[in-house]
Amino acid sequence: MNNKLDWNDYEIILRIADAGSLSGAAEQMGSSHPTLFRKINAVEEKLGVRLFDRLRTGYQITPAGEELASAARQIAELTNTTERRLSGQDLRPSGVVRVATTDTLLFGILAGEIGRFRQVEPDIILDVSVSNEISNLSLREADIAIRPASSPDDHLVGRRLGVIRQGIYAHRSLDLDAATRPAWGALPWVGPSASMGYGQLHRWMKSAGLDDACVCRLDSVLSIFAAVRSGIGVAVLPCYLADACAELVRLGDPIDDVAVDLWILTHPDLRRTARVRAVLDHFGRIGARL
Repeated sequence: MNNKLDWNDYEIILRIADAGSLSGAAEQMGSSHPTLFRKINAVEEKLGVRLFDRLRTGYQITPAGEELASAARQIAELTNTTERRLSGQDLRPSGVVRVATTDTLLFGILAGEIGRFRQVEPDIILDVSVSNEISNLSLREADIAIRPASSPDDHLVGRRLGVIRQGIYAHRSLDLDAATRPAWGALPWVGPSASMGYGQLHRWMKSAGLDDACVCRLDSVLSIFAAVRSGIGVAVLPCYLADACAELVRLGDPIDDVAVDLWILTHPDLRRTARVRAVLDHFGRIGARL
């Protein structure tokens, strides 16, 4: 029987180790729970050793599994480093560039810029990944990230595009004139859900005593924007997004405590690749629209 592992076996071990569960690993790999279950069982049978303990809380890696997961990380890093360096030898502004950003930035700014970019660089295809999670540029989950960040990773290169200012917005139909507007705490608020990784807004709303005033909580900025447009309540929104909506009105000045820097980032090995450089140069100008 052939008991040698191939890269697919190593990748399965690494994905399960990182996710801590079979379902999480299956989602990352675009596979199904039953398929991955069969595959990890086959790997363990091939080696004759248990790599994970199946617990009610998830998959707990064993010492043998740790050793193989460590080897898998080394293989992945070597492979990714080699691919980045080879990509860096490309001098033609053509091919695919993977860009990671947030749904709000795509809706409010980047969708229009993608259209303009296509006019000047028709041979470059942008593969845009929309997520509010931080993409791992070292592991080639994306070539470029355009997203808010207070302190980008030291191993990445890029530049700060500007400051995303944010303010309190309401639908015009609520008629919240500054002279007659009730106190903030008396207004219906739309806030971030507990699962939304938005520490600045969570802290600001708590410090302003507005947690109890929330009539609705949502897990993305774009969904909060939709709720305010529907007249559900008031909320903190990025000015670049809400100022462009004629249905909304800003109540007062932007809030300094929730301002955040916008960055465009890539891995050092890719910054001189022609197609990546073209994307960096074009989208590096969007700061003027904040």
